Amino acid sequence: MQITDQVVLVTGGGRGIGKAIALRAAAASPRVVIVSDRDLAAAEDVAANCSSPALAVACDVCAPHELERLTAQIRDQHGSIDVVFSNAGVTAKGGLETSPEEWENLWKVNVLSHVELARLTIPGMAEKGQGAFIVTASAAGVLTEIGSLSYSVTKHASVSVAEWLSVHYRRQGVQLHCLCPAGVVTEFLDMDDPVHQFLHVSALTAEQVADTTLQAIADNRFLILPHPEVLEFFRFKTEDYDRWLHNFSRVQQRLAKVASKQQQE
Repeated sequence: MQITDQVVLVTGGGRGIGKAIALRAAAASPRVVIVSDRDLAAAEDVAANCSSPALAVACDVCAPHELERLTAQIRDQHGSIDVVFSNAGVTAKGGLETSPEEWENLWKVNVLSHVELARLTIPGMAEKGQGAFIVTASAAGVLTEIGSLSYSVTKHASVSVAEWLSVHYRRQGVQLHCLCPAGVVTEFLDMDDPVHQFLHVSALTAEQVADTTLQAIADNRFLILPHPEVLEFFRFKTEDYDRWLHNFSRVQQRLAKVASKQQQE
């Protein structure tokens, strides 16, 4: 599928990967790009820099009524929603000590927002027999996130959402894609965190991730892995699960030692 002459929606479009996707999509001559973000000022800045018609809209993806308002506004103004980048996401550090409030927030943003946005847009695409829906998950969704239990679990769930949607709607003309980057140079990358220091070794720019994503849409590839090493690790995981877990536990052990040393300094 091509972006040209399509109505494109990007959630979490005010910064990071979402910003890069919005700008790259705009360069592909869509009918319009809707840049949605909880931070309206950030969304407006991105929309102002798009090379095609663009509109900024404030939306909290945790609130179903705001997503309903957003999608209704787009249909009223532009007639359809053709390509959806369900990109909003949050992260949190920690393991078993993660609070119920943090868990709830990550479930709402990283999982349920994809489900709700799909409910509001995919049936219309299926009725037309054309459209694309892209879930931004993470390499943590196909591997794991050593530094965050809640992020790893919710990103696994977002991959599952994308898989389920693909199984049910690909034969109705709707392209489903699941974006699973590893380290990306955005505000998510905390260089004081040993895990993120480890990820930074192979970190890509948000623009590189956006370029890979747009190409995957054109090629109709479901799983989008901008980092080649993620595919290598994923294949290893499926070939020898126990050995993969053993190796990742060694990485975790090394990172824990680094963190302990940093705390002592």
